Amino acid sequence: MKTPLVTTTELKGLPSPKRGKVRDIYDLGEALLIVATDRISAFDVVLPNAIPEKGRVLTEISKYWFSHTAHIVRNHLISTDPADFPSSCRAHEEVLRGRSMLVRKTKPLPVECIVRGYLTGSGLKEYRAAGSVSGIPLPKGLTEASRLPEPFFTPSTKAEAGLHDVNIDFDAVVKLVGGTVAEQIRTFTLAIYRHACELAEPRGIIIADTKLEFGLLGDEVILIDEVLTPDSSRFWPRKEYREGVAQKSFDKQVVRDYLLGLQWDQKPPAPVLPDDVVKKTSEKYLEVLKLLTE
Repeated sequence: MKTPLVTTTELKGLPSPKRGKVRDIYDLGEALLIVATDRISAFDVVLPNAIPEKGRVLTEISKYWFSHTAHIVRNHLISTDPADFPSSCRAHEEVLRGRSMLVRKTKPLPVECIVRGYLTGSGLKEYRAAGSVSGIPLPKGLTEASRLPEPFFTPSTKAEAGLHDVNIDFDAVVKLVGGTVAEQIRTFTLAIYRHACELAEPRGIIIADTKLEFGLLGDEVILIDEVLTPDSSRFWPRKEYREGVAQKSFDKQVVRDYLLGLQWDQKPPAPVLPDDVVKKTSEKYLEVLKLLTE
């Protein structure tokens, strides 16, 4: 079932939302209402276009992974069914259906929990310069898309809007959140990644890397935000994987590639995407949802 295109929300009767690059977040007291719009960002800039079905895909994929990782760590999801939402949300069911989550409110930890299973992106750039990823020495002879000897936890800071995250080592994580919590989030991140790979690869998806977020509910560390979506992960088609070359992907690489071909300084305002780029991007999001959940 297709959902209507939504670029922004302002739901009457609810507090004004806090807007992220993609999500509108409503504070309902003890819970949050997270609405995944169809906005898309690249290079930390929100683009003028919306991508049809994107918000629904992000919500469905996160719901899938929350369910399939709950045995590893508790998560913040209460429900994705508007019928379960507070009465103040009922008038907006048409907008909310398929693209919203009611979640427990937590204290988010100031760490992006990144795990890498393959060498690409900024990791490859560092490896070529220093033979390491996030300061972790790697064997010689690796190249674009090489599978790493084991998955590595490579955290970063959570940057404010408009700024880029900064890679940090584990000692810096300990200073930010304490030793016990740092150990927990590293253990959870690696366990979630390994389990996700076991589920995704038979379905034709290589998860090259992903970014997770955690929060504190009292003293308990729980998984929050989105989980293993095309916005937070690199998904590659397994049947087309070939070491040594840039991989095709199920994420928004189509958008990045188009923008990199322009003379754009990667600062607002962003250029408008052509219709064919919008269409291809929507198809990629829908394809990964189908592979994972059907």
